[in-house]
Amino acid sequence: MATNPAALRSAAERALAAGQFADAERCCAAWLDQQPGDPDALRLAAIAALAQGRARDALSRLDHALQSAPDRGDLLSQKARVMSLAGRIPEALAAVDAALRPADALTRLDAESLDTLGVVLSRAHEHARACMLFDAAAARARNVAAIRFNQASSLKFLGRFDEAEAAYEDCLSRDPQHWKAHSGLAHLRTATAARNHLPRLEALMPQAVGRPQAEIHLHQALAKEHEDLGHAEQALQHWQQAKQARRRLQPHDATGEAACRDELQRLFASGRAESRPGADSHEPIFVVGMPRSGTTLIDRILSSHPDVQSAGELQNMGHVLKRAAGTPGRSTLDVDTLRAAFAADPAAVGKAYVDSTRPGTGQRRHFVDKMPLNFWYAGHIHRALPAARIVCLLRHPLDTVLSNFRQLFSIDNPYYSYADTLADCARYVAGFHRLVALWQQSLGDAFTVVRYETLIAEPEATMRALLAHCRLEWDPRCLHFERNEAPVSTASSVQVRQPLNAASIGRWQRHAAALDEARGILAAAGVDCSAC
Repeated sequence: MATNPAALRSAAERALAAGQFADAERCCAAWLDQQPGDPDALRLAAIAALAQGRARDALSRLDHALQSAPDRGDLLSQKARVMSLAGRIPEALAAVDAALRPADALTRLDAESLDTLGVVLSRAHEHARACMLFDAAAARARNVAAIRFNQASSLKFLGRFDEAEAAYEDCLSRDPQHWKAHSGLAHLRTATAARNHLPRLEALMPQAVGRPQAEIHLHQALAKEHEDLGHAEQALQHWQQAKQARRRLQPHDATGEAACRDELQRLFASGRAESRPGADSHEPIFVVGMPRSGTTLIDRILSSHPDVQSAGELQNMGHVLKRAAGTPGRSTLDVDTLRAAFAADPAAVGKAYVDSTRPGTGQRRHFVDKMPLNFWYAGHIHRALPAARIVCLLRHPLDTVLSNFRQLFSIDNPYYSYADTLADCARYVAGFHRLVALWQQSLGDAFTVVRYETLIAEPEATMRALLAHCRLEWDPRCLHFERNEAPVSTASSVQVRQPLNAASIGRWQRHAAALDEARGILAAAGVDCSAC
């Protein structure tokens, strides 16, 4: 190992670039032995710790470094990143503001720090500010494709699709193997015979073989464009290949999910009254349901009301329950966490949740938390925030299975691993229906179900009932949600900027033969697939 600080710094940077995070930490430790408290050594050591999942160690090192260099933007950007990944959004945004406080911050900060701050703002749904930082970062590092990819993502969420397309293409001009940009670009528009990317995607396939990340994104892009062109069989084959590659990276824990459902049944089916009061807040409206079932549409309808703002897909409830439970590990969905969170003080949980949404909420009477997977926590939510309203979307079960199988969810997120096969999707949807029945039985008027097909067929009547459930007066602007200019940070960011249509209803029928097993699984679980 190198012996002097300059050599140790170079060695640590090389190790980080190569993904050798333990080696990078060893170099930083030797460096700190010679120069205790060196901010650069602590920063690199923090990055290495975070890459290994040790957020607490990363934060400790950054705070130590900031004691001697409180205004260093590169340190503050990394602190913002750690806070964001931990779901501590107010603290993350405070670190962003501190990094950008100097008048010359945009010219003084390096490209990596600007990009990091932009990603944090994007995660907090502040996409306009994020784009400003991505612009500055791209000007500083013109050959770094990832910056342009991040910028394209924020532009898409803002509905600036032409600019997003240009940013994706600029990213690919710098790095044709930036695989995520290919799938992002394919999902930006509807492919046509005259305008598609099939030749480029197919030419890249030989370079992707044996590289799961590449295979996932290229097959996903090919599936999307073949589907747009009406090539149902080719689309299905590419979805299957994309999901096979994803499954190689992450197995699916169906046993753990079943245990969580059983535990929720045990905790909430008895109907025993909660003797301790929850937090007295009427602000939150939770929109839950299976992903790709219409939850973003409901969010856009509600946030078109002048008394409601969208907070996006917040992970806050899971993080708050995890902290209240005090259970070890990183998982926010396991039997021990659900049980321990049930024993926690409901009022403290409710207050901690609302506080954690600041400063992004509080500007209007209500805010919408549109995290679909909060359906797992509906019982805990009602105990902590008894005045909150919970809206659950139901879509035809086979359309739901197919839409989840079609979607490329976060590759690193284990909570979406169910979507890698049609059979696993069907089992997950069946389990979801079991939980919906539990919440309908145990949560009373706080919980309501909206059926996607009914919303499409009878929009005004359904919207009026939805607003009444949320204790909102009727407002005709909700009928024209496509005019809502607020950012959309979900996979539906393109679709929800269009008026209501029935294009996705009955889509499963194009792949009816491939869904035979899924239909059998749902039927065996008592889930009705007769409609549609």
